[in-house]
Amino acid sequence: MATLLYRLGRASLRHRRLVAVVWLVVLVGLGIAAATLRGPTASNFTMPGTESQRAIDLLAERFPAASGATGTIAVKAPADGQLATPEGQALVKQVTQEAATLPGVVGAVDPYQSQAISPNGRYALIQVQFAGRADDVTDAQRDAYEKVGEQAEAQGWQIAPGGEVLGGEPEVGSTEALGVLVAAIVLVITFGSLVAAGMTMLNALIGVGVGMAGLYALSGTIELTSTAPILALMLGLAVGIDYSLFITSRHRQHLIEGLSPEEAVGRAVGTAGSAVVFAGATVVIALAGLAVVDIPFLTVMGLAAAGTVTVAVLVAITLAPALLGFAGHRVLPRRLRRAGSIAAAPANGSPAGDRAGSVAAEAPAEDRSGFGFRWAHLVTRLRVPVILVALLGLGLLAVPAPDMRLALPDASTAAAGSPARLNNDLVREGFGPGFTGRLAVVVTSDSPQATAAAAPQVAKLVQATDGVLAVAPPQTDPTGRTALLGVIPRSGPTDEATEELVHDIRRQVAGVDGADVLLTGATAIGIDVSEKLSDALPVYLLLVVGLSILLLMLVFRSILVPVKAALGFLLTVAATFGITVAVFQEGTLAGLVGLDTPGPLVSFLPILLIGILFGLAMDYEVFLVSRMREDYVHGDTARQATINGMGHGARVVTAAALIMISVFGGFVFLDDPVIKSMGFALAAGVAIDAFVVRMTIVPAVMSLLNTAAWWIPRWLDRILPNVDVEGEGLRAHLADKEPAGV
Repeated sequence: MATLLYRLGRASLRHRRLVAVVWLVVLVGLGIAAATLRGPTASNFTMPGTESQRAIDLLAERFPAASGATGTIAVKAPADGQLATPEGQALVKQVTQEAATLPGVVGAVDPYQSQAISPNGRYALIQVQFAGRADDVTDAQRDAYEKVGEQAEAQGWQIAPGGEVLGGEPEVGSTEALGVLVAAIVLVITFGSLVAAGMTMLNALIGVGVGMAGLYALSGTIELTSTAPILALMLGLAVGIDYSLFITSRHRQHLIEGLSPEEAVGRAVGTAGSAVVFAGATVVIALAGLAVVDIPFLTVMGLAAAGTVTVAVLVAITLAPALLGFAGHRVLPRRLRRAGSIAAAPANGSPAGDRAGSVAAEAPAEDRSGFGFRWAHLVTRLRVPVILVALLGLGLLAVPAPDMRLALPDASTAAAGSPARLNNDLVREGFGPGFTGRLAVVVTSDSPQATAAAAPQVAKLVQATDGVLAVAPPQTDPTGRTALLGVIPRSGPTDEATEELVHDIRRQVAGVDGADVLLTGATAIGIDVSEKLSDALPVYLLLVVGLSILLLMLVFRSILVPVKAALGFLLTVAATFGITVAVFQEGTLAGLVGLDTPGPLVSFLPILLIGILFGLAMDYEVFLVSRMREDYVHGDTARQATINGMGHGARVVTAAALIMISVFGGFVFLDDPVIKSMGFALAAGVAIDAFVVRMTIVPAVMSLLNTAAWWIPRWLDRILPNVDVEGEGLRAHLADKEPAGV
């Protein structure tokens, strides 16, 4: 693979104008396709096969009037008892009539008829039924709904429209640009060259532009959840910058050694590019592996992100060499160019210019006084205390992890001041938390008589269940075969008590004869989704850990190195879960991330985090340990090889980690709590894995294992294919090209 990439890198530089034009054409073409073919994103999380989803599908078929999106308008009078006055009744009826005549609305229920009036006569709830599902409601319809009751508000009343209809696509604005700005600053400091930093950033932006444009172009034919493009943007930016950084860093090193730009870029793509391809493949495999969980919206999220990562890899190994060709020696700091530190090399393509040996004597002596070498010496000398302290620290961070609770987000954790949050707070204030998470019981049979007989029996059983506040009278479809009962729990949608109540109700009605009884509603759907994801989490974790051991065994020809890497990954995951639970669920230091209300983590966060962190952890493992193996194979002691690997890789890995943390951290400033938690967890996970696990525990353990780290049974070594990430085959290829006597 290294030899193939070496040739690809040289070809990309030689034909740099063609490569640049091709990528620009692809970017523009996909941009036009995205603008013309883009479809809407979905905010609903369906879960085929669950009871709640079967009930939703049944209502859509038999009771379409009840299957559309619902809204709840909370009304608060200026004083107690005011809803009972003639003026108050007239005002509420006016708001109800205004809601009923909105575009897309089937009807609105008068709170005086439904008795949705608080005991103190100050709060009322107007139920609004839309014709289509939440994802079918247009922005214009949603805006009109949010403006209901403006005249009443002018008279001192509080009118707060809410409900599932307000769910929309999270907005990506200027806050995450701060993360990109920090990444650019890190690149300038790392390279000491504006040209190198700008070229790396441009390369990544073109890659993420192509990936996102392609994703939106496909959104007209596949259903994207609203979080899928955000995740793709996060990963596309982060890995795009990092992959270009690794190749550019190796290219600059070869330029300083005196190689021609063409030879330097060829070797950079052949060595660092091999690691980029492998690291990108691990991320893609882990994300695409989400499909094994068999949850449609999660599969789409994983494949969308995997697509942008694939584009980032392709851009890094083709466009980056082309841009490096345009930049020439300007990718080096001016002090190196002025000081004549670059060994003289003949023109591109000449045999002498391609020979590393011909310029080795002129290359400057390697500086081993940098932080990476000093840190490596310290860690390997104090390896046992370092390992113990690191394990203790990660263990303390992981303490809250077992208390993790999962749920789909509800309006109680929405940004303070948002319409959904105002409505939620008003409903809770006037009626209690249960009114914000209503359940629905569907009773259906083949005959109206059977349904009519079963519905009262079901209502009685549900009303007798602990935790139920009220059960609404059944509503039947035109055929009389399907009845719908509204259930109001005493607890909120994401409370543990509500989760227990859902299971209790299902057990209570399981024995009803003559009809099928299904429990659904947004709260029940959220519980079903969370439970299915929780059940899939151990299976997916086992798959990822097994995959990591197998892949690293191929790369490093070792047994203990892959096992050590997998255990380090598990430490990263446990500590990341722990700190995320502490902040977002328990509220510890929540104000620092702008979180208004702590609550359960979004259901798909843990399994998504495992897939993404796995790929990123393998990135750093490969970039650090591949240099250790390279030096060990070429005669260094195991300890010295460990020091060399850290010394050469620490600066680049540090920069790469800081860039990823900056990009992911930029999403913490978004108001959407789901995106905020994803950005925080990914940033924290990268920080823990890069600085604690890979740059501290890994060299300490490698030093402790000594030569045993590289042991592998001969029979296994023979049957494993050689992927040549370290470029041993490339070195042999270059040695064969070397003229005799040089």
